[in-house]
Amino acid sequence: MGYDRHSRKQKDGSTYLHTFGSAIGISRRRKADIAWLYTDSAEGKVLALQNPVKAFADSNSFYKPGINTVNILDSGAVKWKMRTAVGGGPVLLQEGEIKVTNNEELKFAGKAIEDKHPRTGMGYTRNNKLIILVIEGRNKGVAEGATLLQEAQLLKELGCWEALNLDGGGSSCMLVNGRETIHPSDKKQRPVPAVFMIGTR
Repeated sequence: MGYDRHSRKQKDGSTYLHTFGSAIGISRRRKADIAWLYTDSAEGKVLALQNPVKAFADSNSFYKPGINTVNILDSGAVKWKMRTAVGGGPVLLQEGEIKVTNNEELKFAGKAIEDKHPRTGMGYTRNNKLIILVIEGRNKGVAEGATLLQEAQLLKELGCWEALNLDGGGSSCMLVNGRETIHPSDKKQRPVPAVFMIGTR
């Protein structure tokens, strides 16, 4: 029913705050892309922007083209034709440079962007190799985690051209051939509704 990106009521109860969330997608040709997305259930399509859009507020529960800071249909958005995608955020790297779009995506409030936590991130190199990074954290004196900026720096050092943060904290866990590569901060694997799996043919 119109605008489906993250929206929430403001304190006055009459206005809604809209953000454009980010995701990494992989096409049928196995080409990766990170973009900010606009989805519309009435249209049944996903539109992608290659630059972040500042969050905006209005008095409707859905976005009407032309009444706010951007007109999504005239902003350079194109259909995002991906075979699979993982939503996350904020974006950490754009065109090889550290550019954390936390303020545009409104992911972490206050100084939380500077806190160290277990992290999971994903990105891709200029020659289209997928990079997945999981950082152990909350293990005092051994592995205390990373800030978003530290995570971005690590992904850049690994050669990522673009990268984004995924769910972290107790959800950060990576298994290779069934074996844990880090110690989850919950001391055991947390039940989660979805996982990202990579298999061999």
